[in-house]
Amino acid sequence: MSAGGKKTACVTGGNGYIASALIKMLLEKGYTVKTTVRNPDDMSKNSHLKELKALSPLEVFRADLDEEGSFDEALAGCDYAFLVAAPMNLRCENQEQELIQPAVRGTLNVMRSCVKAGTVKRVILTSSMASTVSLQLQADGHVFDEDCWSDVEFLVANKPPMWGYPVSKVLLEKEACKFAAEYGMSLVTVCPVLTVGAAPARKIHTSVPASLSLLSGDEAAFGVLKGTEMSTGVVPMVHVADLCRAEMFVAEEAAAAGRYICCSVNTTIAEIARVLGDKCPQYGVKTNLLSGELLEKPRACLSSSKLVREGFVYKYKTVDEIYGDVVEYGKALGILPN
Repeated sequence: MSAGGKKTACVTGGNGYIASALIKMLLEKGYTVKTTVRNPDDMSKNSHLKELKALSPLEVFRADLDEEGSFDEALAGCDYAFLVAAPMNLRCENQEQELIQPAVRGTLNVMRSCVKAGTVKRVILTSSMASTVSLQLQADGHVFDEDCWSDVEFLVANKPPMWGYPVSKVLLEKEACKFAAEYGMSLVTVCPVLTVGAAPARKIHTSVPASLSLLSGDEAAFGVLKGTEMSTGVVPMVHVADLCRAEMFVAEEAAAAGRYICCSVNTTIAEIARVLGDKCPQYGVKTNLLSGELLEKPRACLSSSKLVREGFVYKYKTVDEIYGDVVEYGKALGILPN
């Protein structure tokens, strides 16, 4: 604990979407915050960190998931370690060498630095719904919970599009668990679903463009929504502020343990289209994207009941609420026209 009794947290991958929102919330809650980026001098990716420094003291360190020991300095003296950084090259040629192995290796690299620090009370690992939902369609009414794991053997054998991402998440979770058990570390894992909402970061890759694709007309980004609904029978969503609050909740709650799915709404593309049609008539929903069969109601759901049972309360509980600030954010990012 730093001088004055403030808790100190390290958030890896500070130039990312979720990490940037988490850093801002931790600073607002009075934490001393450290973060890591691969290149602190790259202002095209890190300008928001300069703005966050104006809110409250924030230290930015250079660290790379592939460099053994590069997280040592950032984690020294920290009470909590939020592991958010992860390889995101989803469309790489060699998924095993360029995505899966670096994800596992990078996670263990940061955890070794946590052990060396000797002060870290809890590690909070951000994984993904991709580790919980198998890409084989389930029967109607299927509930995915923390006991569900994506089928690595099926994914490796069949290699559906972007198969390396769910495999990387399953393997890094399991290796992190083994490591934590070996070293007596307190590890909690959060599995967010499609995350929506405004954050400080300016360069966003997957979830925000996907959530706005029905307004932007971006077919590749819409493919994320379509692929999720086709493979799981549902489009599960959470607001980024609720995700950050959940990460802090499992960090601070002494009894928290294991995995937590973070999902406040189970919806469908058809419902999202209706909400956006009402909310944003100035853009209009790009109906050309809505060809083919669409679900009227979710066929499955991702259950966040473990998190709720332990006392967490979501603030954004409807599709309309989740989309509250993301259209303005989309305009600021250039995803939508002003």
